[in-house]
Amino acid sequence: MPRLVARTPSPIDAVANPASIRGSYERYGADGFYEEIGKNYRNPHEPIVVRSLIDAMARWRPDVSHVLDLAAGSGEVTLALKNLGAERIDGIDPFTAEAYAARTGVLAEKFTFADIATGVLSGRRYSLIVCSFALHLCEKSRLPAVSQQLSLGGDSLLIITPHKRPLLQKQWGWKIMGENVIDRVRSRYYLRNGE
Repeated sequence: MPRLVARTPSPIDAVANPASIRGSYERYGADGFYEEIGKNYRNPHEPIVVRSLIDAMARWRPDVSHVLDLAAGSGEVTLALKNLGAERIDGIDPFTAEAYAARTGVLAEKFTFADIATGVLSGRRYSLIVCSFALHLCEKSRLPAVSQQLSLGGDSLLIITPHKRPLLQKQWGWKIMGENVIDRVRSRYYLRNGE
């Protein structure tokens, strides 16, 4: 009788099963997970991300004249914003730029949170920055610098997160204007401190 050998699940297996993503993060690290599956990535939570985004746009009515889709994944936020009338959207994702280009037809820049913390976006201006299902993965020690750098170039910030974190501090450049929860997914809307 042939002997069955258990196969260790790969990061690619996790994409089809949202519950497996957390285990893959623990096994491979977030960077390792996305490096492995980046070009084929599709966010399994896309429906709730889109619902949360639509709700946030209606609730807070941010200016969408020039949007940064930060940690853009395969473009779920970009595509939803285009359906809502936004025209000028830049995407950034160090791991899923190929998946983003395949769905949106536009290249995403490959900057990391570390790059942003050191000022790679200096001189840019965005009316809105959207970060969906990603900022909670930023190292805690790096989060204040990332937040401050984003506040230098953004008028408003929308964080969509499956966690209670991150909660940005006022001294990091942002003032919270509101929070909403849909199916345990939080949307937090911030204005640049002093706006």
